[in-house]
Amino acid sequence: MKNEAIAQRIKELVTELNDHAYRYYVLSQPIVSDSEYDQKFRELQKLEHDFPLLILSDSPTQRVGGTPLDGFTTVQHKMPMLSLDNAMDEAELEAFDEAVRRFLHKEGKVSDEIEYTVEYKFDGVAISLTYVDGLLVQGATRGDGTSGEDVTSNVKTIKSIPLRLRGEGRKGGTIEIRGEVLFQKEDFASLNVLRGKEGLDTFANPRNAASGSLRQLDPQETARRPLSFFAYGIGVLDSEYTPLVDASNETLSLVMHEIAALGFSISPGYKVAKGARQLVDAYREAEVTREALPFEVDGIVIKVNSIPLQQILGFRQRSPRWAVAAKFKPVEATTTLLDIVIQVGRTGALTPVAVLSPVKVGGVVVSRATLHNQDEIERKGLLIGDTVVVRRQGDVIPAVVAAITAARTGEERAFAYPQKCPECNTQVERQDGGVVIRCPNTHCPAKLHERIRHYASRDGMDIEGLGDKMVELLLEHGAVKDLPGIYYLTEEQLKSLPRMGDLSSKNLIEAIEATKTRPLDRFIFGLGVRHVGAKTALTLARYCGSMERFKALKEEELLQIDEIGPETAQAVSSFLSDPHEMAIVNQLLAAGVTPPAVIVREVTDSPFSGKTVVITGTLSSMGRKEAEDKVVERGGKVSSSVSKKTDYLVAGENAGSKLAAAEKNGVAILNEDAFLELIDKSL
Repeated sequence: MKNEAIAQRIKELVTELNDHAYRYYVLSQPIVSDSEYDQKFRELQKLEHDFPLLILSDSPTQRVGGTPLDGFTTVQHKMPMLSLDNAMDEAELEAFDEAVRRFLHKEGKVSDEIEYTVEYKFDGVAISLTYVDGLLVQGATRGDGTSGEDVTSNVKTIKSIPLRLRGEGRKGGTIEIRGEVLFQKEDFASLNVLRGKEGLDTFANPRNAASGSLRQLDPQETARRPLSFFAYGIGVLDSEYTPLVDASNETLSLVMHEIAALGFSISPGYKVAKGARQLVDAYREAEVTREALPFEVDGIVIKVNSIPLQQILGFRQRSPRWAVAAKFKPVEATTTLLDIVIQVGRTGALTPVAVLSPVKVGGVVVSRATLHNQDEIERKGLLIGDTVVVRRQGDVIPAVVAAITAARTGEERAFAYPQKCPECNTQVERQDGGVVIRCPNTHCPAKLHERIRHYASRDGMDIEGLGDKMVELLLEHGAVKDLPGIYYLTEEQLKSLPRMGDLSSKNLIEAIEATKTRPLDRFIFGLGVRHVGAKTALTLARYCGSMERFKALKEEELLQIDEIGPETAQAVSSFLSDPHEMAIVNQLLAAGVTPPAVIVREVTDSPFSGKTVVITGTLSSMGRKEAEDKVVERGGKVSSSVSKKTDYLVAGENAGSKLAAAEKNGVAILNEDAFLELIDKSL
């Protein structure tokens, strides 16, 4: 093969591999398998090894530099990388809009409503990327805003940053892209697991990890860390670079679409909002959906969309007048892990719970958080006495994210898992492959408490008045000794208990009596079978039709049911073959619980027949469960996540990341009116 042909083959491979990297790391839409990519990559490596003078600067093999640096050189930013003013709540966001309109009015630009762009405020590290004639020549940190550090070798290792810009007609001149380097949640968790195994300190949060990763003197160390990049704007654009946007009518939203066309990821859900009302709506929606995002955000960034208006608004000393960062209430805080205590659940699982020095997180004081199991404590390397990062997952459930190992004093101590149940002193057993430790005692009082509470829960038999405190009261005074015992309670018994009067006693007896004809899926859920949630209970109820049929299920048959996996099949089979569990079921039935048979008719003419449906957001005409039931009744399947196999996404108000995922995967999207229309057509 002549050198010209080899050079041409190298160019073809570089172009093809860079295109595959773009589709994989930016679009998340790969079109070749990993093995096909690896085969071409190895071919390129061999050609470059044999003909080193033909190596191209944008070759994917050049992403990792060879020798470590002695230090970082300083880079002067041609245009300062300014910070943004903050808006801490909706009122301050509205005040920003008012200030923009007031300034423009003073300058003779009168407008009732200003158009703004809305994007996520990433919790990462700001950098600038300079491209000359389409090639990446420099990457620099923000630093103090005026100057930063040259981290070119390190940013080249980030696979979502193109080494050469995409598209024709954009190869001349200089363009500087600005954006944020960050860790996605799964990548950050994996990195900490790896560091823990290697005996290294774990990172407290993704932002610190991203910052430290960018400042590694050895680019090969940076390459080991799965960083991502999202662009948010252009810093410098010289006269030789010809953008696609008409400069006479340029908007920031068009510029961002051009940036995406150059090969960069931009903020998912990037949108335009008009006026203060839509800004507030966007802020509320983002705060609700933030936990569903694959990366950390701490707010949204609002910018005036019109670039001519941006130029009129200008800058203050350290921030632009045309942009603001609307911050969310914090969902993370640091505090002290005072102790670890054990809770015993309804299945006997011993769950460690962190006792924390009370700390305010997202407006709520948190003093306890689940630690899941012993392996989780060891994975996170937690010691009693540690300074820890606490997060409210979904802004509701508190969890300990990580220990700040650098803050240790030497006074911390390891947690020793108990060998006996703290409630009944029975020797505990390791189950589920050694992950979960359980109390095997079927009469453990802690298990009974949780079991009755689960049975009476909203998704179970929905017994109003039989909450946590009431269950505790009944067990404390010996009024109930097992689950079926709730059906033998009398008003006289209840009235003899503390704080129980005539009316409350009568209401509780009536509420318990009303459960005797609850639907079969509610009863199955209430039994507390491991791995059987509300949706699985409904699947089982629809398949079996009756309680007698459910009791006769075998593992082999369970494995044939759609949506029932091996783990669930084994758990249900184990429950149904357990003499103690079946004695409880039979006692409940003997007490008068008679779930009505489920009549399932074949639905073949429904628009939902055989379709997979995801429901997200808030529906005004019905609750989420009712909507899901209507889909199932009409022959459809309900899923909790969007994929290419999803047929319909029903999008109510404040539909968040699932809507974006549906649009990305080409899923048919139904608003509430369209959903109701299909429901009406189905039966």
